[in-house]
Amino acid sequence: MNRLKHILILLTLAACSQSVGEKAASHPITAQPAVFEQMASSELIRHPDPRLLDFRETPKWEYSNGLVCSAMMRTYEATGKEKFLNYVKFYADSLVREDGSIKTYKKSDFNIDRINSGKILFDLYHQTGDEKYRLAIETLRDQMKDHPRLASGGFWHKKIYPDQMWLDGLYMGSPFLAEYAKEFNEPALFDDVANQFILVDSYTWDADKQLYYHGYDDSRKQKWSNPKTGVSPNFWGRAMGWYAMALVDVLDFLPEDHAKRPEILAIINKMATGLVKYQDTETGLWWQILDRGGDEGNYLEASCSSMFSYFFLKGIEKSYLSEDYRAVANNAYEGVVKSFVKRNEDGTISLTTNCAVAGLGGNPYRDASYEYYVNEPKRDNDPKGIGPFIMASILYNNQSQVK
Repeated sequence: MNRLKHILILLTLAACSQSVGEKAASHPITAQPAVFEQMASSELIRHPDPRLLDFRETPKWEYSNGLVCSAMMRTYEATGKEKFLNYVKFYADSLVREDGSIKTYKKSDFNIDRINSGKILFDLYHQTGDEKYRLAIETLRDQMKDHPRLASGGFWHKKIYPDQMWLDGLYMGSPFLAEYAKEFNEPALFDDVANQFILVDSYTWDADKQLYYHGYDDSRKQKWSNPKTGVSPNFWGRAMGWYAMALVDVLDFLPEDHAKRPEILAIINKMATGLVKYQDTETGLWWQILDRGGDEGNYLEASCSSMFSYFFLKGIEKSYLSEDYRAVANNAYEGVVKSFVKRNEDGTISLTTNCAVAGLGGNPYRDASYEYYVNEPKRDNDPKGIGPFIMASILYNNQSQVK
C-alpha cells in the first residue's frame, strides 16, 4: 500500500508538472518541466529583476535575494538552462563593483543576514574566474573577522541586536564561512564555524519539548528574554528551519575528519527526532508555532515546511539521517505541493501561505509572543519559502528518479 500511495503521489506531481513559460528540453522521466523548474521559471516571470525580490522597490544586497539566487543556481545545475545562471549573474553584477565592494552593503552595520548572498559569489567565481567575485567574497569575510560576539564567541545577530544569537543567523553566516575556509585554506575557521552551531544548540534547545527557541539574549535585557535562561518564549517554525538547513549545508564543507563533525551530526539527529514529533499527521506539514498545532490563530506554514523538507531530504541523501526518515521527508515535500503549490491563470505556479517576516525586539517592538507570530502577515511567493521549496524539490526529484 505504501508503494502504491507513493506511485499515486508521483503521478499527481507529474500532472502538476506542465510547461511554465517555455517548452522544456527532454527530461529523463517526462517531457514536461519538473516542479522545481516550473517554480523557478515562475519566479523569473514574477520578478524579472532579482534585485527587487522580497517585494522591494529599490535594489538591495540582502539575504532573501541571495536565497532565491542560490536556488536558481541549483536549478541551473539541474537543467543546464542559461536563463537561471544569467539571473544570478545579473544580481551579482549589478551590485558587485570591480574592486569587490558591494552596493547597498555596509560592513559597519555588522548584519549577519548580509553574508548569505555571498554564497552565490563562490558559484560565480568558479563559473567565470572573475576576480571581482573573489574580492567581494573577501569583503564579506572581512566583516566576520570583526563581527561582534558574545563572550563565549557566538556571533551577534546584528549590531542593532547586541548580545543576541538567533537561529536564523546560523544559516546566514556559517555555511559561507565554512565554504570560505575550504576554498581559501583557513582551517582554523572550521573550528569557529562548528562552535557557532554548538553554542546556539546549548543556549536554545529545550530538552522537554525537543525544539529550539527562536533566539537567545546573553544580557537578559530584552523584554522577550527569559530572565533565567535568556531564551525567547516560542518555537517559531522558520527559525528552526533556518538552523536545520544550515546544519546539513555546513557539512558540505566541514572536513570529514574534523573533531567536531560528530557533534554537528548529533545535533542533526536530535533536530530530526524533535521535528517528527510535531509533523502534522494528516498533511505532513509543520505549524507556524511548532508545538501548538490546532491552537487558535496557528496555521500550517509553507516556508518552514519547505525548509524541513529540504533538511530531511538532504540529510537522507548525504547519510546524515537514516532511511527510516524517508516517509517523513516524502510526506513533508508532497504535503507542501498538495497544500501550498497553486497554478495561476497565466500558467505560472505559486507557493502560498508563507509567513512574511518575524523577528525579535526592534522598533516597533516584537515581543515574541504567540499572538505576535500568528498575526504576522502571510503572503504568496515569499522568497523565504520559494528558495527552500525549489532546493527541496530538486532533491525530491533526484531521489525519485533514483528509485
